[in-house]
Amino acid sequence: MSPEQGAFRALADPTRREILKHLSRSDMTIAEVADLFDVTRGAIKKHLVILEQGQLISVEAKGRERLNRLRPHGLKAATDWLSYFDRFWDDKLAALGQVIDAANSTKKDNDNE
Repeated sequence: MSPEQGAFRALADPTRREILKHLSRSDMTIAEVADLFDVTRGAIKKHLVILEQGQLISVEAKGRERLNRLRPHGLKAATDWLSYFDRFWDDKLAALGQVIDAANSTKKDNDNE
């Protein structure tokens, strides 16, 4: 699976996006994450596995617990892919602006005649 696929797969679910927001504030164990949602601990574990596979979080074993930590650079694959479309629309809007400016200039010239 490509980095983009993993990131977008992980980001596709609203619960996983919410988990990322919580992890952006602090590292958390599975139990701490599960306490924030009205789903089973097993369901949260599955979400965390997908986030880890998408390289959006890292998991560190601390004794018997597993500490989940946001990997902000893991979002880079998705951001880079989306930035292509930012540039695409910037270019399209700039071209439209040029057409409008040319039309306004032509209209102004015609009004002055």
